[in-house]
Order: sequence, then C-alpha cells, then structure tokens
Amino acid sequence: MTSSPSPGLARFNTAGGPEAIALLHEVCASRSWGAAVTAARPYDTLDALLAASDAATAGLTPDDVAEAMAGHPPIGRPRPGDPVSAREQGGVRDSQREELLALNLAYQERHGHVFLICATGRTGDQMLAALKERIGNDPGTERETVRTELARINRVRLTRLVEAAKEDPA
Repeated sequence: MTSSPSPGLARFNTAGGPEAIALLHEVCASRSWGAAVTAARPYDTLDALLAASDAATAGLTPDDVAEAMAGHPPIGRPRPGDPVSAREQGGVRDSQREELLALNLAYQERHGHVFLICATGRTGDQMLAALKERIGNDPGTERETVRTELARINRVRLTRLVEAAKEDPA
C-alpha cells in the first residue's frame, strides 16, 4: 500500500522548477544543493526529502559550502527584518549578543567564515559553549562540523517549508 505525499509536500513536488529553486534558496543558499534537491523530485515522504537534502549536503564542494554559509547571519545578530533568522536565534538573550559577536569575530579570524550552528531549540548559553569549544578546532574537524550543522539547519527549514505549504490553502 502506498500513501500519497502530504499536501505541503505534494505542493512542493509540483511547483515549477524556478519556483522550487526559489523556495529551496530560502532553505539553503547553495545553488548546487537546491538543484540536487529539485532534480530528485517527486518525494513520497518528508523523510525522503530530508534524505535527499542530506545527500545533497554531503556532496557539496568547499565552494558550495561557502555559498551556503553566505546566507547565514552571525549568531547573535539576526538579519534585520528576517523572521527566519530571528526565530532560529530566539534563544539568544540581549545580554549575550556582545560576547557572541566578539567570539564570532575571533572564530572568523581563525576559520575564515562565520560560525555556523543549528540554533533552533538551543539557548544562548549552549551556542556560546559550542562557539568556545569549536573555535579551537583544526580546519578539517571544523569543516565537517559546519557541514553537519548545515545539514541540520536544512532539515529544520525544509520541514517548516513543507509544513507551511501544508497549511497554505493556495
């Protein structure tokens, strides 16, 4: 017995190519990732979509990862007017922002890119602790940690995308 995709997933599956790419760009700024996830449609389940996302994330080149990371504001400084980054960084207290920003600068100096962490569901204290721990990582370890965090962020955002589409009676 096969079940049909949820309404939100069905809507994503049937979106035109440019529309699907635009939706996915809101999830992850990597064009290669968006193209891979779009090309594998249709998806029968959210789990299949998430698995395709994980595979696409694993296949990203260093330049693709850099492109994806460029779409993420620093922890402690959500992009103004962006409800997604504000929601994702909701666990950060105002009193933590200065320390997060200072550590982010030190991290960027060491690693050459913004500190990336899946902030959803994490407190500011947890993000500070992770930043303090990861700032000392060697480049190879940190590259893999960034890829893992990117995959987590993509999963959270894809789930929201499909669930929002499910509720949108277009």
